[in-house]
Amino acid sequence: MVVIGMTGGIGCGKSYVSGKMKLRGIPVYDSDYRAKLITQTSPAIQMELTRLVGPTLYCPCGCGVMQKEVLARFIFGNPENMAKVNAIIHPRVKADFEEWKAKRTSGSGSKDFCILESAILFESGFDSLADFTVCVDAPLELRIQRCIMRDDTTRQAVEARIASQMAQEEKCSRADFVIVNDGSRALEPQIDALMAAVAGKTQG
Repeated sequence: MVVIGMTGGIGCGKSYVSGKMKLRGIPVYDSDYRAKLITQTSPAIQMELTRLVGPTLYCPCGCGVMQKEVLARFIFGNPENMAKVNAIIHPRVKADFEEWKAKRTSGSGSKDFCILESAILFESGFDSLADFTVCVDAPLELRIQRCIMRDDTTRQAVEARIASQMAQEEKCSRADFVIVNDGSRALEPQIDALMAAVAGKTQG
């Protein structure tokens, strides 16, 4: 199965583009969602994270819900702590993806495709799981306005989140393909071109 890694900074619309590809029958693995699910349902991960961050990380009711503000305080401005958290979560997500992919792989080999969607595709090293990578791009101001409307938040909060991420320019430069989601350039022809290019590179 050919894996297409899909990424993009906050407000670029990577999930929107992934959704369009899902409508085409291409399975999509949402690594951000799966990571949250794993941290809520895996006793082993909960134990490791609690040992690392502290006993207040998870809700005391035993529902498995992580207290996001506790984790945020632990990793904010501390790359070492962030690396320790990632070292616990990322290997589990990678293994989960491989299991997910194996269940969807048919006998048609390279003619099958799937999307590995991740906001931190390059930062996490998940791009090593992909045969091709795509970055969804959009103008900065449009990204900010999308996030303000979507999350009912402030411009300052959005700008802070953008500043904490890998620069969008770097994501685009590292990707094999770029899809522009600026509200004026049609997405479907870009997706057509992407899939044609990938199919062409995987023939034979």
